[in-house]
Amino acid sequence: QVQLVESGGGLVQPGGSLRLSCAASGRTFSLNTMGWFRQAPGKEREFVGRIWWSGNSAYYADYAADSVKGRFTISIEKSKNTLYLQMSSLKPEDTAVYYCAADSNPLVGPDDYHYWGQGTQVTVSS
Repeated sequence: QVQLVESGGGLVQPGGSLRLSCAASGRTFSLNTMGWFRQAPGKEREFVGRIWWSGNSAYYADYAADSVKGRFTISIEKSKNTLYLQMSSLKPEDTAVYYCAADSNPLVGPDDYHYWGQGTQVTVSS
């Protein structure tokens, strides 16, 4: 089993920045991809982006088109089993609960991640 714990959410003004963290524990050696999702009130869960790796040296990332491109950056610190989401130029429409997810399959579909965190609230408001 793998446990995921998100942190770093909070209230931020439009145009501001925030960095979310996702700490993984347990059988982390089995993981080959981790990603971020978000869910706004009354809306379906939305894929934000993910990172996947091959061995310990090659890392790849992709992001949801348009909504976060150029503003959000995903990174990982494998030595700490921690995934990050650096968010900048935040907009009110970025307000949502942000979830971390992980899976052993580097090609897993967005609906098929096996492990999920509890989420952290991000509110963008003046």
